[in-house]
Amino acid sequence: MEITTHVSTNPVSDARRAEILADPGFGNHFTDHMYRVEWTPEQGWHDARIEPYGPLSLDPATAVLHYAQEIFEGMKAYRHPDGSVWSFRPEANAARLAKSAHRLGLPVLDTEDFLQSISELVKIDEAWVPVASETNEKSLYIRPFMFASEAFLGVRAAHHVTYMVIASPAGSYFKGGVKPVRLWLTEDYTRAGRGGMGAAKTGGNYASSLVAQQEAYDHGCDQVVFLDAAEGRYVEELGGMNLYFVYADGRIVTPETGTILEGITRASIIELAGKLGYQVEERKFAIEEWKAGVASGEITEIFACGTAAVVTPVGELAWEGGSVPSLPAGTVAADLRKALVDIQFGRADDTFGWMHRLA
Repeated sequence: MEITTHVSTNPVSDARRAEILADPGFGNHFTDHMYRVEWTPEQGWHDARIEPYGPLSLDPATAVLHYAQEIFEGMKAYRHPDGSVWSFRPEANAARLAKSAHRLGLPVLDTEDFLQSISELVKIDEAWVPVASETNEKSLYIRPFMFASEAFLGVRAAHHVTYMVIASPAGSYFKGGVKPVRLWLTEDYTRAGRGGMGAAKTGGNYASSLVAQQEAYDHGCDQVVFLDAAEGRYVEELGGMNLYFVYADGRIVTPETGTILEGITRASIIELAGKLGYQVEERKFAIEEWKAGVASGEITEIFACGTAAVVTPVGELAWEGGSVPSLPAGTVAADLRKALVDIQFGRADDTFGWMHRLA
């Protein structure tokens, strides 16, 4: 696309930016610019621009506010030791955004245009990409999103759509080191059913998980485990991560997709584990298999993965009136995590061709 650039006349000062990058947290601070492009049936994608980061002006009848026609992605930019900036498998994010767009009745953004939007924003705000080290995993979190921006209350796919990209510096997900997460098994709520939106990255999926996530917090847990909607027997995913189960014979099992989000970190772990010699099975995984496997010692390790946390060990599983004892953090998760993070931050050779240079 032809992109017009409007440089901010009031960027964050160098001193303030350095202060933010020293301890960025997650989703608290934003770079000086954002990317925006519009779509209509008559013009297609048009008026692409980089502009100063700032509030949006929306009509009260804007369709997304009423019918939640919205999708998004989550990815990171990593500063490598030589100062260059790279993203991890952005083509996979582009493909997933296209799949989500199809499910939500939104226009598809071509992969080339998606990559250009990410690249142009990172180039103009490159100073916001933190310097990482072996002891921290600072990065620039990138949030592309698309929403129905037409002011219209009729129930149909919007005829005006806006795609945007914003970015936020992010610190290590785990302060003080990686720690096992405690999980809550919800028996009242499900994430998605057959034919639903579970495999699309849309805000409605996350909204539907929040009441169950609060239930988990109320019981002293970090994340919530969802079971399938049809039978309430099979493990699907956490509120924001995918699960893996390591067996004593070296197998790794992960719940199959279809009604759950096809995580890019999840897919990368499967490939990486295979290269490291592990047999990975994608199949239905019953909650009873979890309970029995831990009790018998057949399951030796459990871990979860996602863009923010990368890989984290899973400890205790609890539910109303019971629990599965916590397993110790194992070497499989630790080895996979290190191998993946080292590729992302440029400390190991990228033999998979996953990294894409941005600046």
